[in-house]
Amino acid sequence: MAQISRRSLLAGVAAGSFLVEGGNLVVTSTLAASPAAMPMGAPAPTAAGTARRFAPNPVGAFEKLWRFDVDPLSGPIGALDVPAPAPAPGTVRRLKVLHFNDLHNNVTVPHPARGESRLFAQMVQKVRRIRAEQKPDEVVLFVSAGDDQTGSLLDELLGFTVEETIVHPAYRAFTVAGVDAAVLGNHEFDRGTAVLKDLIERNGDLPVLSANIADTTHLVRGRHHHPILIGLAKGLRIGLLGLTTPEDTRTGTVENPGLTVADPANVVRNLLPALAAASDVVVILSHLGYGGSGAGAAAGGAERRLALGDTRLAELVTELTDRPVLIVGGHTHTALNAEALEPRNFVAGRVVIVQAGFHGSHLGEATLEIAREADRVSLIAAAARLHPLKKSDLRVPASDPKAATFQQPGDWDDAFHGLAIAPLVAKLDGRLVETIAEVEADEAVGTEQTRRDRYVGETAIAGLMNDLLVARTAQFPDGAVDIAAFNATGLVAGIPAKGRITFGDWFQVMPFADSIQILTMTGRDIQEMLDSNAKRVVRPEELTATPPIDLKSYVSRGFLHFSGALRYRIALGANATAAKAVDVTIGGRKIAEVLDKPFRVAFGSYIGNGGFAEAWNGREISGGLPAGIKGYDLTKLPKRDTGFVYRNEIVAQIRALGRITAASGAKKDGRLVVSA
Repeated sequence: MAQISRRSLLAGVAAGSFLVEGGNLVVTSTLAASPAAMPMGAPAPTAAGTARRFAPNPVGAFEKLWRFDVDPLSGPIGALDVPAPAPAPGTVRRLKVLHFNDLHNNVTVPHPARGESRLFAQMVQKVRRIRAEQKPDEVVLFVSAGDDQTGSLLDELLGFTVEETIVHPAYRAFTVAGVDAAVLGNHEFDRGTAVLKDLIERNGDLPVLSANIADTTHLVRGRHHHPILIGLAKGLRIGLLGLTTPEDTRTGTVENPGLTVADPANVVRNLLPALAAASDVVVILSHLGYGGSGAGAAAGGAERRLALGDTRLAELVTELTDRPVLIVGGHTHTALNAEALEPRNFVAGRVVIVQAGFHGSHLGEATLEIAREADRVSLIAAAARLHPLKKSDLRVPASDPKAATFQQPGDWDDAFHGLAIAPLVAKLDGRLVETIAEVEADEAVGTEQTRRDRYVGETAIAGLMNDLLVARTAQFPDGAVDIAAFNATGLVAGIPAKGRITFGDWFQVMPFADSIQILTMTGRDIQEMLDSNAKRVVRPEELTATPPIDLKSYVSRGFLHFSGALRYRIALGANATAAKAVDVTIGGRKIAEVLDKPFRVAFGSYIGNGGFAEAWNGREISGGLPAGIKGYDLTKLPKRDTGFVYRNEIVAQIRALGRITAASGAKKDGRLVVSA
């Protein structure tokens, strides 16, 4: 397939080849109609190991791309027949991989006061500059390590059904920007496999990988996602392998019929030897998280115990191949190699681990210098770094010395933003700036206080949210719940203490699109849940340790906040193991009086489904707690998924009130006390 220059594509966009039609951003150029550019048609099966041409992103780096009809779950695959010769001995190539992860649809972040943070357009500007400056012996890839959706205002362009969906903001932007490949993260499945299938098919020029996702009711391996690919660029054969975390992917739900996620270690053993033998270098797009097996992740991201993390993956890789391998990671939101490649992320002299933060905080850059010798391929140099991206804040004047730390005109690719992103933002403008209420409270509901409080005790904005949800459920078909709960890690910000708040303001408070699940719990269940919650709170000694826990970061313990009917005290005890909940009352009655009484408790679907890595499923709790502390298992309880979006129902109740004050609940009221 002839390569199409980025300039030609953008000229096509400007000429109308991309347009909004019937609420959808669609492709109308001859490129979209070309069979070579439409890999979504179901091809006839080929023998295992046989290469079949696959259309690369026409504005990406690959000249040719091959897929293979192999089953990564059934056992080791045989040799791969790649119709591209190995480079001649003495050939040296530099592979530069520009990468990002956990973008969560934050291709751009509009805000009525701070302005629009044009994060992905900033990435595109850097990628285009680096690609324009590349030398004849240099290849520049642009890749995503997954979790490209859920967590942005642009989620509103995605529906929970195919019919409701307008466009996939991230995948559409990736296609136009020249992203060469993306892996399926766990949040790609949040809206179900039917929607995901539709999104992939709409963006057929974006190769999507996952080796450990089996066929589902809607997704077909080799058509919608690929375990491995091999690309050719400037004579360099680059193997691609994608891995999806089994911990956090929503299996067993109505929205994801048939979805299973296999053990990534077994899949790597089945695929990597053959893939590496047919390639000069392998890039693993790993949405597994940074860390080892059973060890917590660190370096500024979420701490989680992982069945297989990238540090253990790197060790496994060295056992399976002597080829150079780059592991481009995601999932734990970890910023690695900020200034240079850290020794811990350079394993056995041939495996490099990188990860670039989250929500468009950074563009990562990894460089591998690869030499072909007569009987082997060597990694002769490696480097890595992060390019920080800037947020907008129009409130900071240009004369302020801090202005340079915020986004300024010229920091982004304006043509790309105007053609690919601005039409999406235009659809959101009305909803984003719409006032939903007036606020007359104090700084207890603000972002700074919220971030200081959310992991250590009662939090005003969390109490308000839960009380609002209880009130809102009075309109549900089966009536109001008794208690509402919300997890601290889903609480990202507060609200302005005074003045109007918009939908955009509230979105920043709780950006995740969880549905509301109602669990039936007895008083005895609630006591056990609260005892587990008591062990999850950040303790005073952790705040004075060296180094202390950073309350502004993601403390992944699943600490829960509750509505006002549930009141209790956390007795910290000598350590986390000894912590427990005491003086518990529900609706004014002591817990001992209602141990056998059933209550209806509303959770967001993330926690209601077990909290996955945050261990509301009976697993060991991570997030810096001592080993051996297991979480209470919510998954064993009867539940009903209402289908209502948690955030939307709270916003509806706020609109109905029209005014948020301390008297209406925007304050701490003593529902939780933490003591020695």
